[in-house]
Amino acid sequence: MIVRIFSETQYRLDESHHAKLDELDDVIVAAVDADDEDKFHESFEELLDYVRKNGAALGDDELEASDFILPPADLSFAEAAEEFTGEGLIPDPPAATA
Repeated sequence: MIVRIFSETQYRLDESHHAKLDELDDVIVAAVDADDEDKFHESFEELLDYVRKNGAALGDDELEASDFILPPADLSFAEAAEEFTGEGLIPDPPAATA
């Protein structure tokens, strides 16, 4: 899957990371819902760091459709209240078929 961090670059991550990204996204939504700005900043930075550390940055000459687009690192708490609502930016991964 391809994840773009707005104003940075795109990262290729294996689909096995989808559940962890969703989990981190859910923590951010909960922090915003609870009006906990400190927890939001901590959790949002954790999400961005996870993508950066576990993804392979695409080269400048590679441009692929992004599966998920994350806001820039300098996203304000007020802006987050508009972005991280409901299920957040990363929906639940598809259920595994038996």
